[in-house]
Amino acid sequence: MSLYCGIAFRGKSFCCYRLLSTYVTKSRYLFELKEDDDACRKAQQTGAFYLFHSLAPLLQPSGHQYLVPRLNLLELERLLGKFGQDAQRIEDSVLIGCSEQHEAWFALDLGLNSSSSTYASLPKSELETELKGSFVELRKALFQLNPVDSSLLFTAQSLLRWHDGHQFCSRSGQPTKKNMAGSKRVCSSNKIIYYPQMAPVVITLVSDGTRCLLARQHSFPKGLYSALAGFCDIVLAGESVEDAVRREVAEEVGLELERLQYSASQHWPFPNSSLMIACHATVKPGQTEIQVNLRELEAAAWFSYAEVAAALKRKGTYIQQQNQSFPFLLPPKLAIAHQLIKEWVEKHACSSLPN
Repeated sequence: MSLYCGIAFRGKSFCCYRLLSTYVTKSRYLFELKEDDDACRKAQQTGAFYLFHSLAPLLQPSGHQYLVPRLNLLELERLLGKFGQDAQRIEDSVLIGCSEQHEAWFALDLGLNSSSSTYASLPKSELETELKGSFVELRKALFQLNPVDSSLLFTAQSLLRWHDGHQFCSRSGQPTKKNMAGSKRVCSSNKIIYYPQMAPVVITLVSDGTRCLLARQHSFPKGLYSALAGFCDIVLAGESVEDAVRREVAEEVGLELERLQYSASQHWPFPNSSLMIACHATVKPGQTEIQVNLRELEAAAWFSYAEVAAALKRKGTYIQQQNQSFPFLLPPKLAIAHQLIKEWVEKHACSSLPN
């Protein structure tokens, strides 16, 4: 889908005489909303709002899945009115995206108390009754959401958490104020601008050629094994992605890598908004003895192609698999660790085919 367009940004017209893709026009529209408070305020008139309470999204159960309800501006104003608050509270919302038709999407947390907001937290149980849903911890609901909803909620929770934790300037100690879209905060004293950030995390699937290495932390759900992961470290002279991959593997399982290859990346909201940088890596020949760092991991082991391929083929949702007696579980499909494991299995399957 493409169109010709002329887009106005902050009073200046940028006329486009070539054919622009839907992606380009959508990106420029979001840029306009982030930079222009009046444009963002106008977009709220026809936008949709996702509600949170203390960083937990409003969800409605539907079978083994969760649905994510949305409110339009009029519905949200009526809801706030029932709880004694006016429409000004809506300015605490943050922009989280838009549709291809330029319907803007926002997230609003009714449970957080902001230094820049005069509004008190609304009662959770009464809100749930009124909205016919529940505010569910996102980590617990993670495996019962579809990919589109989970991506939006990831963005929303990360932005809401960031704003909640950056209400004051780290230099002056004075309050900061968000712009309409929530794409930045500005110190009221020295005008320093703060932007939401993600912490880079490397996640690596290690292989010895015929097996892959999977590990688990104490905090993982029972039976879950995944790829190795860790934050990039600025202490070590601001290490590169490659440095971080090699160090994490050496620290956690005592192995030295021979080769590594970038695969993909993914935004992940836990623990505090991370950019997951996924890589494949192979160990040096003859160096496959695992030495688990028990400060980091509960366990780590080599798994054969047959074991991992069988785990990928299991039917049912992740929650349903947890209730069965499988020897180990793999990360759910929406996690980039699942993608890494699937890529390894597919590559192994192709390499084993006869010429």
